[in-house]
Amino acid sequence: MRNSIKFEFSDTIAGYVTGFNKEKKIFGIRTTDGREFDVKLTSNTYARGPRNLGEPYVDYTGKMESLLVKDQYLFTIGIYYPEHGGHTFEAKVLVFPGEGVGRYRFEEEPDWWIKQAKSIADFFIKAQFGGPDKIDYRNYRTFLSLTGERRGDYRQETDTISRLVYGFASAFMLTGEDRFLDAAEKGVEYLREHMRFYDVDENVVYWYHGIDVRGGKEHKIFASEFGDDYDAIPMYEQIYALAGPTQTYRLNGDPAIMKDIKMTIDLFDRFFLDKEKEGYFSHIDPVTLDPRSESLGGNRARKNWNSVGDHAPAYLINLWLATEDPKYRDFLAYTADCITKYFPDYEHSPFVQERFFEDWSHDKTWGWQQNRAVVGHNLKIAWNLMRINNIVSKKEYVELAKKIAEVMPKVGMDVQRGGWYDVMERELQEGEECYRFAWHDRKAWWQQEQGILAYQILYGVLKEKEYLRYARESAAFYNSFFLDYDDGAVYFNVLNNGLPFLLGTERLKGSHSMSGYHSIELAYLSAVYTNLLNTKQPLDLYFKPLPGGFPDGILRVQPDILPKGSVKISEVWVDGKPWKNFDAEKMTVELPNLNYRPKVKVRIVPVK
Repeated sequence: MRNSIKFEFSDTIAGYVTGFNKEKKIFGIRTTDGREFDVKLTSNTYARGPRNLGEPYVDYTGKMESLLVKDQYLFTIGIYYPEHGGHTFEAKVLVFPGEGVGRYRFEEEPDWWIKQAKSIADFFIKAQFGGPDKIDYRNYRTFLSLTGERRGDYRQETDTISRLVYGFASAFMLTGEDRFLDAAEKGVEYLREHMRFYDVDENVVYWYHGIDVRGGKEHKIFASEFGDDYDAIPMYEQIYALAGPTQTYRLNGDPAIMKDIKMTIDLFDRFFLDKEKEGYFSHIDPVTLDPRSESLGGNRARKNWNSVGDHAPAYLINLWLATEDPKYRDFLAYTADCITKYFPDYEHSPFVQERFFEDWSHDKTWGWQQNRAVVGHNLKIAWNLMRINNIVSKKEYVELAKKIAEVMPKVGMDVQRGGWYDVMERELQEGEECYRFAWHDRKAWWQQEQGILAYQILYGVLKEKEYLRYARESAAFYNSFFLDYDDGAVYFNVLNNGLPFLLGTERLKGSHSMSGYHSIELAYLSAVYTNLLNTKQPLDLYFKPLPGGFPDGILRVQPDILPKGSVKISEVWVDGKPWKNFDAEKMTVELPNLNYRPKVKVRIVPVK
């Protein structure tokens, strides 16, 4: 019989225990989509428990059998043997996300995600600079090895610095530890001094792709040198140049940061915005700033997910949180309206359409994407529509978010092993029953983030138990397989079974794609959603405003765009002393009139 699987192979099963026969050493497991398997324990099967970064190994072997009770969730790594007309699956490793049914350590410990953010931020301070007393962005390098060693090249990319700055700023907000604020603010200053270009003629700011530093000299690289964006100014690079500065502005209120943000948004509105047909173009010519220039080739007069949808998570939500300016709320609604209007394509595919021509007709031949879907972009849409809906309530936002939440587990989630896939073909070809992977069935760290956050906020707002289940399963996979306990931070990719994939650029901890952004963003927002919307625990946030920084001396401390009335301030401390001048419901703090920078600690609690 052709294609008969009559050979042994190793794999992982994720699911819930259905029963355990102690005499036969066999337990049943049910996957998230309801399929059942029998698993045999062997004399050398061992088990490990949940472990955060910076912690020692957690051995569960001694309590392994006592945990195999009905509905306990776990990962089983083992080997299939072809026998008895089917396969026997023998477990080699059991991985438990918590000690008991419905127990997940990343939920039970309010500081789980905070500790993770701190560990990752410390990894990057050591890797990039050598330690907190040596923070100098002249030594920053885009590429870092698996162990955190800087590569021999001298390229400094704007976006990767900005994304790392976001991570440092978020780590300070969660911990109040000054080395993270120092790293963030020095990064913002370096971006301003070396990566920013002020166009005097047009009175706008845009950001260089990066610089090369050799022999004490720097060579600025204006247009992108990355693959399909070559010799153009891609919108997403300009968007992510604002990620770190905007998050830092939330902490310090630096007017110089706000000026750069406003002038970059002016660039978006004057040169990227399609004033006739809606949306934002994906690329403009680096000389003429024209999105329709023939020099752009395949990027001429195009729109995509990044140019429309990435504003919200990268900087725009944080900008609204810091200012509550109605124009930024309206900007968020405009991007969400474009997404709900143009991206759904459910008559042809379970995935949204991500690339478009100027008139919003579908571009299915562009570069690497062709007619393919990025699973994480679908999940990212659901996550951000739910956030935006909390300030601009529209049924279309919730309907599309719920549609994505319903469809994605069937086509983008690994229902056998856990976790979320990468890039997939959007449509079935003749004779196919399963949607195909574009290149591989590996799983990227950033796409796990999108799945975790999407279902966390869906559950936090809508309270449907299925969303909590998917959020837990996604977070369990990430925390069980992506954390690098040996060298620090998180892996770029894992194989479908959860084992790290360590080849090529996917071996790196720093690259064009990876720079301490998604991993710390996940930790920050998971702490927010888990503590405040799910487990109903308080969350402390820290700020250090500049004298005269925030307009009218008002500090806005909303942790994210959460449902109105769901959280409030319970206590505030300024330099360790209680401070009573705050509005609990409006989530604002009236700052003292000081000639130095106070450290402000704010305790946010759920409204029960």
